[in-house]
Amino acid sequence: MVGNLEVMSEVMLGMPATPPPVLAERRETRQLMVGKVGVGSGFPISVQSMTTTVTADVNATLQQIAELTAAGCDIVRVACPSQDDAEALPAIAAKSQIPVIADIHFQPKYVFAAIEAGCAAVRVNPGNIKKFDDKVREIAAAARDHGTPIRIGVNAGSLDPRLLKKYGKATPEALAESAMWEASLFAEHDFHDLKISVKHNDPVVMIRAYEILAEQCDYPLHLGVTEAGPAFQGTIKSAVAFGALLRQGIGDTIRVSLSAPPVEEVKVGTQILQSLNLRPRKLEIVSCPSCGRAQVDVYKLADEVTAGLEGMETPLRVAVMGCVVNGPGEAREADLGVASGNGKGQIFVKGQVIKTVPEHQIVETLIEEAMRIAEEAGAQAETGAPTVTVG
Repeated sequence: MVGNLEVMSEVMLGMPATPPPVLAERRETRQLMVGKVGVGSGFPISVQSMTTTVTADVNATLQQIAELTAAGCDIVRVACPSQDDAEALPAIAAKSQIPVIADIHFQPKYVFAAIEAGCAAVRVNPGNIKKFDDKVREIAAAARDHGTPIRIGVNAGSLDPRLLKKYGKATPEALAESAMWEASLFAEHDFHDLKISVKHNDPVVMIRAYEILAEQCDYPLHLGVTEAGPAFQGTIKSAVAFGALLRQGIGDTIRVSLSAPPVEEVKVGTQILQSLNLRPRKLEIVSCPSCGRAQVDVYKLADEVTAGLEGMETPLRVAVMGCVVNGPGEAREADLGVASGNGKGQIFVKGQVIKTVPEHQIVETLIEEAMRIAEEAGAQAETGAPTVTVG
């Protein structure tokens, strides 16, 4: 016996042994490499964010990149509005643990500086770079020589004046036409290592713009709702927009734009992909919304269990349930769970009750069991031995 468990057969934690279901097959796209990260169909959808530091402050920028990396960010973007920022790019690109994209506006010279600096990619906004179209041939040549992909990033707030005049405002058609026009200029010079984004603050407009693009090209697409707002509003708008597009297989990289620390963007983006089975799940807390049947403080229990297991990497589904109606069933389906009531909680591991504890011991017990399961899962990964399950 191991505690209340005995070795019987292998247990698969978190995700099922067979590939989990997804809403749609990914749209077929060209493929490109942003540093070590593959982008396009055939590669996982990657999560991006952007630093909020002054890029010229190399140490502060690298510190924030390290925090983003630890949170699960795959690719990071840094702003380059000045010469001092451009001069900082070589050190940042060389020392970052994840690929760095330079974000260029207004001055074409910084595009060339970013390419020379060794950035993994360069994002350009044709609508606000002076004489951008006249520089495409030179940019394409420099990018080709250095193996640097280009992201054409069209924003509703900085749309090409020619298209604003034509459409009157940033419609889906205007956003898509702007992106396709710039892509065609690169194609004229046989440069196709392009990724495209057409961002708008209205999810409905944004969704339609990406749908139009998906019909007109096979370039990888970077999804984003620009100026999405504070954390709560921005999370909702991004989740709705991304879900609608990913349901159609559209989207190869994502950024959740929040008026919040960039680490929060990564957390939300990661959770969106995990929720759709587009990224391997780690810790997942399943908890009930509470109701008049609840005999424990479910909110408090869920918050305390979440805090106690923060940072856990093992793919573990933990159910925190507060009544006898759905509680036992949900707890039984999870890797670890509790069905609470009458001042006590039944602790489930892989579908079986292993003990019943007083209410004040529920959180402590769940955390202890989760740590034990994670430790055994780690040992199994190292030795290939069977895991511990319920007898």
